[in-house]
Amino acid sequence: MSDENDELVQEFLIESYENLDQLDRDFVELEQHPGDRERLGGIFRTIHTIKGTSGFLAFGKLEKVTHVGENLLSRLRDGSLDLSEEITSALLAMVDAVREMLANIEERGAEGDTDYSDLVDTLRRLNESEAAAPTPDRAPPADAEVTASGLASKLLAAGTGTDHPTANDKVTVHYSGWTTD
Repeated sequence: MSDENDELVQEFLIESYENLDQLDRDFVELEQHPGDRERLGGIFRTIHTIKGTSGFLAFGKLEKVTHVGENLLSRLRDGSLDLSEEITSALLAMVDAVREMLANIEERGAEGDTDYSDLVDTLRRLNESEAAAPTPDRAPPADAEVTASGLASKLLAAGTGTDHPTANDKVTVHYSGWTTD
């Protein structure tokens, strides 16, 4: 590794350890208030940050574990899935795995030889569960709103044709069981 890359990895490790310390506190609070979407959003952002940086630094195993955890946290955050004891255990196992990989990176410069495929499978299975379908008393998350121009960009990127909504068009978005106009 180059000196610059070593420095980036060291910054990543310091930031990640600080974030994991905050995650520990967040999970304790989450036990007291399992529906706290703001706290779930904070946990999501922390895992998202670790995932993104690990991908940039080519730590593929760490990126894969945090990616499936991020997907599960996204469903919890948007309210399409309720926090259960099994989900909490799996998320804590993910945090333990992240800590282990970070320790290996710090000691050896690599994520280590541990196979996390069972954890990845568990997180994926829990994410795909149909538990806790949205109910009418749940409001859609703030990030469920999609602007017409944002939707147009997605349509253009997908190559869906030339008829795209304009900023003045009314767009109905179906999001995890909710409809917003």
